[in-house]
Formats: sequence, structure tokens, C-alpha cells
Amino acid sequence: MLWVLLKILLFVAAIAGLTIGAERLLEADQGLRISVANMEFSPGPLQTIILVLLLVLAVWLLFKVIALLVATLRFLNGDETAISRYFFRNRQARGFQAMVDGVMALASGEPKLAQAKAAKAEKLLGKAELTTLISAQAAEMQGDNARALDHYKQLLSDPRTKFAGVSGALRQKIAMGDKKLALKLAEKGFALKPDHGEMQQTLLTLQADHREWAGARRTLLARQRSGALPKDVYRRRDAVLALQLSHDQAEAGKTERAQESAIEANRLSPALVPAATAAARAKIAQGKARAAAKILKKAWARSPHPDLAAAFAEIVPDETPRARHDRFAALLKQEPDHPESRMLQAELLIAAEDFPGARRALGDLAESMPTARVLTIMAAIERGEGSTDAVVRGWLTRALIAPRGPQWVCDNCQNIHSGWVAICTNCGAFDTLEWREPPQDAGPSATQSEMLPLIVGQPEPPQADTAAQQEAPAEDAEIVEADSTAKRAD
Repeated sequence: MLWVLLKILLFVAAIAGLTIGAERLLEADQGLRISVANMEFSPGPLQTIILVLLLVLAVWLLFKVIALLVATLRFLNGDETAISRYFFRNRQARGFQAMVDGVMALASGEPKLAQAKAAKAEKLLGKAELTTLISAQAAEMQGDNARALDHYKQLLSDPRTKFAGVSGALRQKIAMGDKKLALKLAEKGFALKPDHGEMQQTLLTLQADHREWAGARRTLLARQRSGALPKDVYRRRDAVLALQLSHDQAEAGKTERAQESAIEANRLSPALVPAATAAARAKIAQGKARAAAKILKKAWARSPHPDLAAAFAEIVPDETPRARHDRFAALLKQEPDHPESRMLQAELLIAAEDFPGARRALGDLAESMPTARVLTIMAAIERGEGSTDAVVRGWLTRALIAPRGPQWVCDNCQNIHSGWVAICTNCGAFDTLEWREPPQDAGPSATQSEMLPLIVGQPEPPQADTAAQQEAPAEDAEIVEADSTAKRAD
């Protein structure tokens, strides 16, 4: 520190001396005169410039000599590398400058220049751990995965750069499609830095791809403990993983463990519809019908869904339509005004052959939310009340071209799924499916099905009730009801 301060003071003094000398020279009437040992010299302008340059050189040499003397003193005092550092200081400075230039070239999108600067820095510094990473990233930017992988492997031998090497090799293996080895690398990187957010997410994704749900749950817990996930998000995703574990256990014949995992998934996220249905079926299999009904009612109160109604029907599979309607009253009172509740109520009344009641239950949904399911229910009501075939065909034609209503839609890629899955089959995103209306295409369909109402005809307004209409054959109502059930299954 004192040496640096001394150099600054000497530099300032030299500049001040040169400035004063230049001013005196300009003010003098005669040229510069130098008197040494009773001898006088009067140099010309060119000679003056040369003398100034020689003076600067002498000052620079003086600094170098002083620095060498200081390094020698340090060496004599026990600093074994003091003299070597003195002689290689300039080389080291050029090496670090080359490394900085390499980093700037990477940031500027110039991988070839970055590789050249990295090679120069390694030659000057002799420290591969500082330059190999630049070379690896430059090769990665050029798309040379094999070369980048070789550079990253070199980093694995040094504990200080091992994590960087693992992270880089992991990216290369994912880019090459070798997810099996990528999973092993991700596990190694997670072991090195358990709190690293990006490594946690990568490991979680790879574990989900390999259906290692138990390991994925441990990784998810580490993400939550590190503060990367809010508690509510963690509980829902943990429920999804437990549910997937339940599916795999069921496929492997581990029925009891599968039931336990399904019940745990529902405990973690009661509003998750697939978890509620799986837990309810597990309770039904255990002979606990009341517990199953309680799970489904709780889930219905948060998010009415057809799958919940299907599971609720399984509690008492062999009951009459009127008894089923009465039993479902406890479920429907949770959200009586929800469109799903109104459609379910109408379907139950159709099965019980109470067609006027079904029309009242459906209300104005045919106008306010004309989905395929609503219009099919209207066709069943019209058939049950004895309306003409033209009226029934009109409703069914409208149902053919109407929106499907809420479906399982991926929030990431907007792909529609026939059933819930933990991982989107289109984009591979985890836990992105939501039960909602899919985005509608405003353009005409490829089959021009919008012309069907003009060809077949629009539904006729309901006519006055007659005795013949009130005595409509029950088998016709059952046929239309079956058609409605089939369309919902689609």
C-alpha cells in the first residue's frame, strides 16, 4: 500500500516538474541552456524533445529498479515467489486482459473471437480452470456440443469448477437427447449444490420424465425449503406427484399402497379433482362410502366437475334413477347455481323421466352457455316431451357445431386433453392442465359444419303440451339420454 502511494506521489511530482519546466522554457527569451561541470549546452527544439523523452525513460527505469529492489527485499524476507511475480507481472496482466476480452466476446455473440482470446489467456496464464469455461461456452454457442462437452469434462477434475462442469455437461446431454445420463448428472449437481434453483428444477423435470415420483417429491421438498416455491404451490405439486405415484403403484399391483398415496394426494390438495376422485374410489374400495362422499362433496364445493359426479355415482352403483337423484341432492346443494350443477340436475331428472323438471333445472343455459352438452340435454328433453323429430334433430345439429365447453387445457401450449395428466403430452410441461374453456377458433371449420343448421333446420319453438306428448315412449327418452351420455364421454 505504501509502495503504491509512493509511486503515485512520484508520478505527480514528475508531472508537476515537467509542467513547471515547460512554462519556464516558454517564458525564457533564449533557448534552453544546460550547464554541467562548467560546460553549457544549448539544445535545439528536436534535441529538447529527445531529452524530455530520455528523462521520462529514466524515470520509468527508476520505477522498475525500485520495484525490483522491493521484490528482492521481499524474497530475502521469505516470499519465495516475489521475484518471479515481478518478472511475470506484465505477462499476467496481458493474460487477464485476454480473458476479459474473451468474456466480452461471449457477451457480444462472437464465439470464434472468444475461443481465440481464451486460448491466448491460457497460454499467458497457464490456468486452465480460468479459461476452459470460456472455451466451453464459446463451443456451445457455436453448436459444437461434442467439443463443449470435452471442455466441461475438463472442469470436473477441479473441485472449484466441478459444479460448473456438471451443469455444462448436463445441458449438453439434454441437447443431445441423452436424458438417462442427464438424470445422473442432475443428481450429481443437486448433491453438490442442493439449494441451486435451476439445478433443482432440471432434476425435477428429468425425474418426472423418468416417472421417478418418489425422488421428484424429495426434490420438490428441497425447492420449497430453499424458498423457491410458495407453500400452497408446493402442496399442490406434491399432491400431483403423489397421485402419479398412486397410478404407478396401482399398475404394479400394489393396491394398498396406491390407495394410501391417493388419499395423501387428496389431503395435500383437496381441490385437485383427479386426487379427489382417486381418493374417493380408494375409500369406496375400503368400504368407507361416507368418507368417499365427504371427499367428493368437499371437492365439488370448490370446483364442480363431471368426474366428481361420476365418482359420486360409483358409491351406490345399483340404485334407481329416482333414488340417485335424491342422493345427489346432498352434492348439488354445495353449488346449486353452477352450470355443472344445473346440467347434472337436468341429466338426473331425464334419467328419472321428469322432463319438465329437467327443463326447469337447465334454465337459460341453452341461450347463455350453448355448449354441446347443454344442447344435447335439450334434445333429450324435447324427445322425452314428445317433440317432433325435426325439433330433436335441430338441437342435435346445433350440438354438433357448438363449443365443447370446459375441458382439460394446458396453460403452457393450449393443447386440449381428453383427461387429466400430470405432464402435458404436447409440450411436456408439468402440472399445467386446467379445467376451463379452450380458446375458440373464429374461422370456419374444415368440414363446413356451420352449414348444417341451414340444411337440417333450426329447433322449432316448444308447442303446447298434448296428451300424446305427455305419454312419450320411455324408450325414446332412454335413447336420447344414452346419446347425451355418449357425447359427454367424448
